[in-house]
Amino acid sequence: MESIEQINYLKAPTATVYKALTSEEGLGQVWTKKLNVKPEVGFVNEFDFDEGYITKFKIVELEENNKIVWECEASDEEWVGTKVSFELTENDNITTVVLKHFDWRERTDFYRWCSYNWAMFLYSLKTYCENQKGLPYQERDF
Repeated sequence: MESIEQINYLKAPTATVYKALTSEEGLGQVWTKKLNVKPEVGFVNEFDFDEGYITKFKIVELEENNKIVWECEASDEEWVGTKVSFELTENDNITTVVLKHFDWRERTDFYRWCSYNWAMFLYSLKTYCENQKGLPYQERDF
């Protein structure tokens, strides 16, 4: 099984980052404006990227201000069955975010492209948490 792992450092408290990763407002500013999200274990978050299908992630773990784990139930075929986790730690007012997208069946070109896009996700999360202005899918030109 393959795993994408990314890290970034945000000048924001973990509570701010956690809220951004679990709320409709936060994920709408960070990832896509078309979504249905609730911070509840068992809830299936829905994300629309105008690709003809809805990406659905079931929330399998929530540890407030510490860890979030999603499991993909619907999306691109390569994503179904994979998991995404966000691990948060804070030191001297800097939150470290470790993003892992794991349980990929194989390393493909789509896997490599997703690695790039997760890095862009973390950049958007950083700008949103630090400056209240993320870069959701609908506003990207890259």
